[in-house]
Amino acid sequence: MKTIFYIALGGGIGSVLRYLTTVVMNKYVQATFPYATFVTNIIGCLLIGLFFGYLEKQNAVSPNLKFFLITGLCGGYTTFSTFSNENVQLLQSNQILIAFLYISLSVFFGLMATWTGLIIAKGL
Repeated sequence: MKTIFYIALGGGIGSVLRYLTTVVMNKYVQATFPYATFVTNIIGCLLIGLFFGYLEKQNAVSPNLKFFLITGLCGGYTTFSTFSNENVQLLQSNQILIAFLYISLSVFFGLMATWTGLIIAKGL
């Protein structure tokens, strides 16, 4: 039951942070490209790399911290379902180039951000 609490707490915080990121991005960027979700997911990838790398380096860290940070916070912050929905909407509106650009950039920069997070965390 304690594990579920940590996941729920992290997920709630992550969801609020996702909403705030979207509000800030939409205030400054108005475009067909879904920058808010893109930026959110790249930041989330960087964070999961940092958290995973740090926790892996610190063998004695509580598993509850891992549930809170990775499953909860990062899981609540990032959003694959919104990413998928935005791509379907782009495809349905014949914005095929933007959809494939979004997919390609998200996968590439997501992997690079996670890798970068791991490298940074292991160097700490």
